[in-house]
Amino acid sequence: MADIDLEAVRAHLGQRGQSPGPVEVGAALRTLGLLVSDTAVRATVAALRRESVGAGVLDPLLHLSGVTDVLVNGPDRVYVDRGAGLEPAGVSFAGEDEVRRLAVRLAASVGRRLDDGSPFVDARLPNGVRVHAVLPCVADAGTCLSLRVPNRQRMSLDDWVASGSLTAEGSDLLAGVVERRLAFLISGGTGSGKTTLLGGLLGLVPDDERIVIAEDSRELQPDHPHCIRMEARPANAEGAGAVTLTQLVRQALRMRPDRLVVGEVRGAEIADLLSALNTGHEGGCGTVHANSAADVPARLEALAALGGLGRDALHAQLGAALTVLVHVRRLPDGRRWVDELRLVRSDPTTGRCAGVPAIGFLPHGGRVEGEAYGELRRLVAR
Repeated sequence: MADIDLEAVRAHLGQRGQSPGPVEVGAALRTLGLLVSDTAVRATVAALRRESVGAGVLDPLLHLSGVTDVLVNGPDRVYVDRGAGLEPAGVSFAGEDEVRRLAVRLAASVGRRLDDGSPFVDARLPNGVRVHAVLPCVADAGTCLSLRVPNRQRMSLDDWVASGSLTAEGSDLLAGVVERRLAFLISGGTGSGKTTLLGGLLGLVPDDERIVIAEDSRELQPDHPHCIRMEARPANAEGAGAVTLTQLVRQALRMRPDRLVVGEVRGAEIADLLSALNTGHEGGCGTVHANSAADVPARLEALAALGGLGRDALHAQLGAALTVLVHVRRLPDGRRWVDELRLVRSDPTTGRCAGVPAIGFLPHGGRVEGEAYGELRRLVAR
């Protein structure tokens, strides 16, 4: 393959509108005066098809067991995350042009534009992989790609316990939260397991209840027979056709949900979610990015401001709508860990809400009971 000019072969086929089949590739090699042999033809066909289907040279990485992310920082800097941090992937591109072609093709496959006039894109591919691409005009490393691989397995609470990510007591408490229809938010950082845990909890919802999910990017796949999943949509190249998460939450309320779920609260939709939880929609839930459970009220303040909800109004809604905060984090060894549970309480003097510690779980064994532990136990008693 080192002696074959793929760019020349690609251009030759493109000029004639031919597909990269063995006959067409063999004829192109002969016309270009390149080596023609069974091995050369097979290798050239495979290389050209890799660039025209799937994720090109990255495609095999997306199917490796345990891979959650594939990152491209440049033609020869490709990394994967298999649960223990980033590591070199052992593959590379021929050059910047090949990385850019792949990024543009992936964007085009979902009807999105990627060029110097629109130098970044965030979208979900048909296979569920989430792709983010940035072109060199805004990234000094060249074209950068970030591929997030969806979890191919549904993890129940028992699976979390078996993998050493959740204690038996923690599993019992979380199951009680779902059974007693308490509204909750799961907080954590990127890749900490928020969505995976939420999916496992939704699997505990009784089969005769209707779950309606609104997500910015479709990730939740709960094991439940009566689940409606809706996904937000960005504007097209003409700037029209956008469907926001706020709009989806409002539509979900008209769909008779027994459980309203927002996959990730990240903007103005927090106002509609809290309003819904205050008007009879029990058991609602979602996830939110936050460094700790204690930081969630402040995080929600910032998001509520995007929806025109003031600080006082946010805390008034929050105190009546939300009951439990669950925080997950990723340990240095790559394990996801359910770190603590807190109860949301409102200070009668200031009207401000805070997460009061109920129980914390130590990764190497042990637990820490907080002042709200007894109350949590009473709330989830079955």
